Amino acid sequence: MTLSSPVRTAQIKMSVFIFLYFFTWSSSFGLYALWLSQKVGLDSITIGSVFAINGLFAVILKPVYGYIMDKIGMSKWLLYFVCATSALMAPFFVTVYQPLLLTHTTIGIVVGAFWLSLGWYAGVAAAESYADRFSRLYNLEFGRIRMWGSLGWALAASVSGVLFNITPLANFLLSSGTSVLMLLVLMSLKIGDEQLRHNNVIADSRIVFADVIALLKTQKFWMFSLYVAGVAWMMFVAEQQFPRYFVSFFETKQQGNAWYGYLGTLQAGIEFLMMMFIPAVVNHFGAKKGLLLCGLVVGIRLIASGLTSDPLIISIIKPLYGVEIALLLISVFKYIAEHFHKKVNATMYLLGYQAMVYVGSVVVAPPAGYLYEKIGFEQTYLIMGGCALLFTLISAFTLSPCRSVRGATGSFSPELKPSPVEPVKH
Repeated sequence: MTLSSPVRTAQIKMSVFIFLYFFTWSSSFGLYALWLSQKVGLDSITIGSVFAINGLFAVILKPVYGYIMDKIGMSKWLLYFVCATSALMAPFFVTVYQPLLLTHTTIGIVVGAFWLSLGWYAGVAAAESYADRFSRLYNLEFGRIRMWGSLGWALAASVSGVLFNITPLANFLLSSGTSVLMLLVLMSLKIGDEQLRHNNVIADSRIVFADVIALLKTQKFWMFSLYVAGVAWMMFVAEQQFPRYFVSFFETKQQGNAWYGYLGTLQAGIEFLMMMFIPAVVNHFGAKKGLLLCGLVVGIRLIASGLTSDPLIISIIKPLYGVEIALLLISVFKYIAEHFHKKVNATMYLLGYQAMVYVGSVVVAPPAGYLYEKIGFEQTYLIMGGCALLFTLISAFTLSPCRSVRGATGSFSPELKPSPVEPVKH
């Protein structure tokens, strides 16, 4: 398909924004668990609590961001706020977050969770949701834009481990610097008038709170959430402290840190390639089968991680996370587009998927941290992998089947009625 010059320009700017966002995030957050452990000196249980509180604030803020995005359509002011918050991460980590964690740990955890959620936890969900909406507005594949985020993560990961060994301050300064560039690119992005006039992506009537209540009453919402609880929870919670497990395979922490950075680059590179090709696979087999395949890969990877004691094998296993991310994101967006109305699209993504993911941090991260200490990473990963496979099997019967090869973006599911306050215009 040949794109017109304005469409190509808009696509490039959106792709650059996503690239810079993930570069910014990866520069500091890719080694966050190591920073908490090695530089701040927190133990596994406390780190688990940090992730749990982070998840709690993310659960609160993500639906708020989703509701705002459905309210404002293609307006960018929420993303401007996210960029500004991200640009202040370096002074926040150095002058506020670390000192509080060292002197008033509980207060530090709460303050850090709030700020990280504003800029990164909820911010990345808002950025991805906007990119998905943008791609459908221009009849593009979301994966062809999101893949540049994978590349940004990969490039940042290639240097983040080295910078971390010098000083974490370098990571934070790099994040803040690229956030400013990200803001400038976003300000230059203009959405075409033709796309805004003639589209099946932005609802004619804006979301109201009654629509959120109606969404929460649908069976499809909760069956999708069940999949997230069984598969995505295991996938993301296992990854939170995986760097500490990975480093233990090497003779020194510095060697492990560096190798983790290198493999993070490879992982993001695989994710980049998968974002390019997986949309065609999901379009062919359907979003439901894409979600089930993701669950299968997650379960196998976690079980394999628990069974190995070889640094080479764990290094081969690590990049598979990139395959999972691509499968999950592409399938989730297509599943939501097919089964939920465009009026609640962003809300469904940030509430039904993103917020539910971080409920896992609240519910699963603390006991996972406890199990890491008591029975070891190996046995804990075997348990988590088994849970992922079990819920994948359950989801084969509970997720809604495909109605078409390519997901629709327009109609309410039968259970989700239009708001009684503001009727939907078709």
